[in-house]
Amino acid sequence: QVQLVESGGGLVQAGGSLKLSCAASGRTFSSYAMGWFRQAPGKEREFVGFINQSGGNTYYEDSVKGRFTISRDNAKNTVYLQMISLKPEDTAVYYCAAKDGYYSTRINAYKYWGQGTQVTVSS
Repeated sequence: QVQLVESGGGLVQAGGSLKLSCAASGRTFSSYAMGWFRQAPGKEREFVGFINQSGGNTYYEDSVKGRFTISRDNAKNTVYLQMISLKPEDTAVYYCAAKDGYYSTRINAYKYWGQGTQVTVSS
């Protein structure tokens, strides 16, 4: 069982930066791959990025490549989403999620989810 709690969301102007954190409970955090997803109002939840168990491999959705960076600190049971050059279209609730095994962009591949944190980018 893993419990995930996101933090770090807020209101930022276009072009600004935010760093989201996702703190995990439990001693098995390092055995889970982690994903970040987002859901904008009226839209389906979508994949943002992925990091594997060791942190050595990351993958990103095309629209955030070069602007978003995922990292993790297994000693702190935390995964991060650094966002720069934010755009109004990045406005969404951001979720972290944990899964066993390998890379996936599919929502139903992820076993544990946080409650989400709101990111609002003003123009």
